[in-house]
Amino acid sequence: MSDYKVNFREMKSRVGIDDIAYALGYRLDRKAGVGRYIELVLGEGGNRRDTLIVSHPNDKAAQTFFRRDGSKGDVVTLIRENLSSFTVSGKDEWQKIAKVMARFANMPEPEYREDREYVKSAGKSSGVFEPSRYEVKPVDTGKIPGLFFRRGLSKATVTALSPFISLIRDRNNGKFEGYNIGFPYTDGKGNEVRGYEIRGHGGYKSKAAGTDSSSSAWVAVPSGISPDNVRSVFFCESAFDAMAFYQMNRIQIGDSAALVSLGGTFSDRQITGVIERFPNARAFDCFDNDLAGRIYGLRMMALQEGIQMKISRTDGGIRIEAKGKVFEPDMERPLLAQVARQLNIRYRMGQWLPPKAFKDWNDCLLNRPMEPVISPHKEEREQNLSEQRNKGRKI
Repeated sequence: MSDYKVNFREMKSRVGIDDIAYALGYRLDRKAGVGRYIELVLGEGGNRRDTLIVSHPNDKAAQTFFRRDGSKGDVVTLIRENLSSFTVSGKDEWQKIAKVMARFANMPEPEYREDREYVKSAGKSSGVFEPSRYEVKPVDTGKIPGLFFRRGLSKATVTALSPFISLIRDRNNGKFEGYNIGFPYTDGKGNEVRGYEIRGHGGYKSKAAGTDSSSSAWVAVPSGISPDNVRSVFFCESAFDAMAFYQMNRIQIGDSAALVSLGGTFSDRQITGVIERFPNARAFDCFDNDLAGRIYGLRMMALQEGIQMKISRTDGGIRIEAKGKVFEPDMERPLLAQVARQLNIRYRMGQWLPPKAFKDWNDCLLNRPMEPVISPHKEEREQNLSEQRNKGRKI
């Protein structure tokens, strides 16, 4: 079997400097302006450690960066400079860079001979979560991993949720001796851990081998109250999104809330199982603002309302079949309200979506909008102003 290679030119059209920089903890400096160039900074205030000036913010393939000290490069350069921050293996740095780019492009990672040898030595997964495979230790709130801070999460947030978070190491992975962040999955039938949602440096995300994603989820009740006293359950697609939601809305949600992460999957039994744990609570859709997230929201609403619903993707959006009706909602307007008018739902489910400019709650916390707002340059502003004045003149 020959090694699967990657096309760096194709990868660069999918992975921008901004994608890598955001994963490394850089943030958009809006005070510097947003136009043909944007500035991404690492650190805050007097602790600013680096500044990247990035060209072509809306064209990933054309993006380059420079620093005021004269250094410059492209996305490959930035990955190469920070290769130690990404948990990838390879016999040379080019193999590692290729794997990082493939991961961010949501493409298959290149497969090299030494990777196949590792898979053989690790053995095939039985499909059942094996706790003994993972070394687990609690989060030390006096020494919180920096990854939390790079995701905008405060010490207070991590401390409040630390009983529901672990640091884990895969004993079968001899190429990575460090610990990743593990969010334990449970099914509500006891305290038995049935897998982990895993996050690590360099955008690494995975699930522990054999994790039960069909009926288990990450569930946290920050106040520690009993399940019967929980009044609101907030469903998110990832644990980082749930933590960001908690941090941004801590006062509003109060002390009778539960946070849930599905880990990027959606199973009917995940939803119904969590709701069964909290019989007196109302479920809230806090999923992403992209199409997949909005479909998750509709599916959860259908479960809550007891509606048999079929959702199909079309070229222009989605088609919904339910209660003997078939319709295609306007994708530019709130979907739940349109479905409610068509199907006469009872609003058993609530919604608390990220602001429209952001894909998810963690991006909102990081002030990382889906599309940067391009401010017109001075010449464009003057031309627009002149046109408006001319339109306003009366003869």
